[in-house]
Amino acid sequence: MIVLGIETSCDETAAALVTHEKRILSNIVSSQDREHQPFGGVVPEIAARAHLVLIEEIIQKALREADISLNQIDGIAAAGGPGLIGGVIVGVMIAKGLAMAKNLPFIPVNHLEAHALTARLTNEVPFPYLLLLVSGGHCQFLIVEDLGIYTYLGGTLDDAIGECLDKTARLLGYGYPGGPKIERLALEGNPEVFPLPHPLKGKEGCSFSFSGLKTAARKVILENKGTSEHFDANFCASLQKTIGDILEDRCRNALKIALEKKPEISKLVIAGGVAANKYFRTRLENCAAEKAIGLVTPPVNLCTDNGAMIAWAGMERLQKGLTGSLNFAPRPRWPLEELKKKETK
Repeated sequence: MIVLGIETSCDETAAALVTHEKRILSNIVSSQDREHQPFGGVVPEIAARAHLVLIEEIIQKALREADISLNQIDGIAAAGGPGLIGGVIVGVMIAKGLAMAKNLPFIPVNHLEAHALTARLTNEVPFPYLLLLVSGGHCQFLIVEDLGIYTYLGGTLDDAIGECLDKTARLLGYGYPGGPKIERLALEGNPEVFPLPHPLKGKEGCSFSFSGLKTAARKVILENKGTSEHFDANFCASLQKTIGDILEDRCRNALKIALEKKPEISKLVIAGGVAANKYFRTRLENCAAEKAIGLVTPPVNLCTDNGAMIAWAGMERLQKGLTGSLNFAPRPRWPLEELKKKETK
């Protein structure tokens, strides 16, 4: 079986073809970083227009790279939300059109579920497992019990980690996206130079809060920017270590809660764009090892938004007969815990 996956939920236009044997036949991603850099973040209208211009070419390129035609595929999956609604509409409508034209199953995929299931594509992770989903817009712990069954343990009360990194990088004068730039600079800095607050560290539960850290970072930057040639590197190292401290603290609590609920859990999975950060991955690997739990992160190119993750989530659903209706309405909000193991309407 082969599924075509289409991803247009934010600022990557992507398409991929994946088999039921977990082979990625093609995975084409067109980033819009250049279009959004002047604005320091994603502009929804610009993103939607870019998807509309690029999507047909990206799908054709994915088919050519895989050396197959639409007549050889078994289903078409598209990110149906959550995301920027203009972009989500573009992907859903072209997927519906292709499915109707070729009389194929249409599979609307929850973008967050696609991130959650990527580790099953790349690392054979069995259910259940603990998931930390971290990206520019999301930061939450969930128990992934089975396909479509998620138990929410805690998440951010305000900002996500990726948002904190991107906005702080903007204050430093760097373009979008800011997370990779901060990670690179942090390698050259001293993480002990700037003490920063650790919101909720030491508290019960596994919720996050980053708005206070973002405010404190802004104050440090305004007061110290330009005072030393090493400021940027030292500040980035301090910020990264602070976030690592918070992640490790929250992760210990989440593991305790998750293992009490599901003692058979053997893996902690980190998914989403922020999972590409090697420093955070090392900190959480140490944390998981304390509970004799293995840490799994997808390859870096599958941490950020891509079509392969949509195709694989579509494959898992197709194999269980969980296809969707052509009446499906794209959703700007679609919490994972609302998913059910039934047909997506």
